[in-house]
Amino acid sequence: MEKDKALAVEIIRHSYSHVLAEAVLLMFPDTKLGMGPATENGFYYDFEFKKPIIENDLQKIEKKMRELIVAAEPFTKTERTISEAEKILKAQKQSYKLELLKDFKNAGEKKVSFYNRGTLNDLCAGPHVANTHDLNTESFKLTAIAGAYWKGSEKNKMLTRIYGLAFSTKKELEGEVLNLEEAKKRDHRKLGQELDLFTFSELVGAGLPLFTPKGTIIRNELQRALYDISKKYGVELVTIPHMAKKKLYEISGHAEKFEGELFVVKSHYKEEFVLKPVNCPHHTQIYASKPRSYRDLPIRYMESTMMYRDEKPGEIGGLGRVRAITCDDGHTFCRPDQIGEEVRNLCLIVKEFYTNLGLYGKHWVSLSVRDYTKPELYIGEPKDWDKAENILEETAKDQKLDAKKMEGEAALYGPKLDFMFKDSLGNERQLATIQLDFAMPKRFGLEYTDDKGKKVTPVMIHRAILGSYERFLAILIEHYAGAFPLWLAPIQVAVITVGELSKKYARDVTEKLKEAEIRVEIRDENETVGKKIREAELQKIPFMVVVGEKEIKTKTIAVRTLSVKNIKEYKIENFIKEITKTK
Repeated sequence: MEKDKALAVEIIRHSYSHVLAEAVLLMFPDTKLGMGPATENGFYYDFEFKKPIIENDLQKIEKKMRELIVAAEPFTKTERTISEAEKILKAQKQSYKLELLKDFKNAGEKKVSFYNRGTLNDLCAGPHVANTHDLNTESFKLTAIAGAYWKGSEKNKMLTRIYGLAFSTKKELEGEVLNLEEAKKRDHRKLGQELDLFTFSELVGAGLPLFTPKGTIIRNELQRALYDISKKYGVELVTIPHMAKKKLYEISGHAEKFEGELFVVKSHYKEEFVLKPVNCPHHTQIYASKPRSYRDLPIRYMESTMMYRDEKPGEIGGLGRVRAITCDDGHTFCRPDQIGEEVRNLCLIVKEFYTNLGLYGKHWVSLSVRDYTKPELYIGEPKDWDKAENILEETAKDQKLDAKKMEGEAALYGPKLDFMFKDSLGNERQLATIQLDFAMPKRFGLEYTDDKGKKVTPVMIHRAILGSYERFLAILIEHYAGAFPLWLAPIQVAVITVGELSKKYARDVTEKLKEAEIRVEIRDENETVGKKIREAELQKIPFMVVVGEKEIKTKTIAVRTLSVKNIKEYKIENFIKEITKTK
């Protein structure tokens, strides 16, 4: 039933995109049509306008769409041969549709379908609703204009994409509009600038973020928390260089996988290197640096290190898609009989880390296995894959993870457990992952001597608890709307003066807080107290300590929090004790 309902909604959304194209052609007759699919919450259509349109045009186009819907005309499907379709599209002067037709022809298609409704006869695979009477004039809305390369390639012309929302009911639409408005307020690109967490520079380059002192504090705190939890399970820190010979990645299989994304570096001595697209091959070489015995295993490495991928310019945006990626990366080398225990420990690390962020429990787990119909997509032997998938499935049951088996979601080299978290807006994010790998150790000839003196290949477990620091920070900014938990907040306390006489006392309070390793800044400029408090609130500082003549006399501080506006009086020592308990 759920599947049928989802298909019905997709058909409705696709039908709105057709009506959008018809409305645009009626209002702007010289427009060229691109593609117009349904999306997760609506639809879009790509156009080449003779003259650029503006946001204000969306309301006019929306009005025209409603007129067409009320006209209640049917969608009629016809099939045409390739040559018949070519004549129709040439008469329509639709060059992009002709290009799509050529693609169909090259793919061996003999016939294509057109959908006619009113004045638009569009090359389209469909399906659509039977009649625009089946569409609700109050449950769709055009939301934005954006640039989009034709067929998603920066080598092609930039078209104008019109986005729309569409739902079965007006109530659902209104809910999504409110959700999007909240998402705009929480946009990490906007808040990142306002809170002075990161910046970009054209001189440095697109997709290469620069983190300010405040942004770096958050990154460092995340890294510290990860290591503090991980070291309880015997994990050790390692450090690797940012480049290597290409051969390293050819052996691992990553050179082929990331062929179009590798940054190549050439030395003056005609040596060629690659900026690392992944970290795991380097870790194999630390393991391979000396003989290993079964008594040495498991060996657990971790680090937070940068890697590089030459992402498409059109796909780079904010911290979500960057070229310099700081990865929380870890690899365990173990015996087959140790896999269950090691995966269990990694699950416990995930649990503790995300509990500290208030996110654990708002998640589900994917048991990501291979696509059994396409074995060519994966590295390794089928028997090793069978073993790895069975072990992960058993461990997931043992840990009561209630994992859902998802075919085709495995990594290149092995199956994995993916932890899918929901943020405060209900968006689902894949964050932590634990991956089994029998293939890479074999590729690099890794060995250990077992208890019978035989050379045996270890199992490699890849783990990323938070994944990419850049993407993770973007998610956290939006989840918390910039108001981070106390332990992550770049500035934890703002000391605010009331009048000139309180400045010395405020400095004394600030020094005591610093001695307790509390991140603090003093606001002693000659502004009103109200303005200083508002500025501290805009910076999402968790605690505001206000000091004036009264506090000087009583040797106290007046404390207000970001979330609760009432003021509480403390002795400075008591406040430090309370804040360090929750920090």
